[in-house]
Amino acid sequence: MGNDAIQKTTLCEMLGIQYPIIMAPMFLVSNVDMLVAGINAGITGAIPAMNFRTTAELRSAIHLIRKQCDGPFGINLIVNKSNFLYKEQLELICAEKVDFIITSLGSPEETIRVAHQAGVKVFCDVTDVKYAQKVEKLGADALIAVNKEAGGHAGNLSYTELIPLLQNACSIPIISAGGVGDSTSYQKMMKMGIAGVSVGTVFIASTESGVSNEYKQACVDYQAKDIVMTTKLSGTPCTVINTPYVQQIGTHQNMLEKILNGNKRLKKWFKAFTFYRGMKKLEHAAFAATYKTVWCAGPTVDYIHAIRPIHSIVKSIVNDEK
Repeated sequence: MGNDAIQKTTLCEMLGIQYPIIMAPMFLVSNVDMLVAGINAGITGAIPAMNFRTTAELRSAIHLIRKQCDGPFGINLIVNKSNFLYKEQLELICAEKVDFIITSLGSPEETIRVAHQAGVKVFCDVTDVKYAQKVEKLGADALIAVNKEAGGHAGNLSYTELIPLLQNACSIPIISAGGVGDSTSYQKMMKMGIAGVSVGTVFIASTESGVSNEYKQACVDYQAKDIVMTTKLSGTPCTVINTPYVQQIGTHQNMLEKILNGNKRLKKWFKAFTFYRGMKKLEHAAFAATYKTVWCAGPTVDYIHAIRPIHSIVKSIVNDEK
């Protein structure tokens, strides 16, 4: 499959974009400048609604993106009970008629129903066939197939295992998340006959990213072998760079944390506390130089050799232009 064929996939047709790439929604990292740069480079992108403290801030961001560029973009929505702003966010996204929603961590049933009434597409994060079939029956427009090469909350299967399983079991478009960082990995993934790819980690080290220079430089300096899985942040396994601080605090919950996490009466509140505490650690490390460095990233840090503008990163993926 050549570049021309790759550029005319289902995702391109669905969204009217030049290249079948979604700049993945990254907690704390994704921002307006990154999405505008990505859209102007011929791809699309999504921002986590969670990156905004209020729905008013989310509305302002949507308006700002539209003011600065003309292209499709999405919002990533946490659809479980831990997101207290879910209802407000969904209502706003639909009222603003954002092009698509990416759902994570919960049942997308209500999101799909409400979004479709507003003409908004819904792509659902999935890590296995059973859940993929469930969201397809609910009416999802596409699957975001999160594999074990993804950054953040990664899946359990490699893309070479997950994609064929989904292709055999489902009929809606598949967008693969994880493992893409350069032209070779992009071409290899697309030759599997998928609709597109979701790419995150390589965009952390972009000039448009608002995180600290220390975080960006860490993505340049560290390698895939330095990426570890931790349950200390949200209670759910999450990939981070194995900095000296991460080594110091460990990557597994201690005995007390495990007991509280398993207690029927307390686990709901403990999980909420763990999630809040973990997100605060990430936030503090992302924007300031500190020895308490907890930086989220995936194994595709191997493809990061310098801090570059997003248009340059996109070109290096779709055309192999360094």
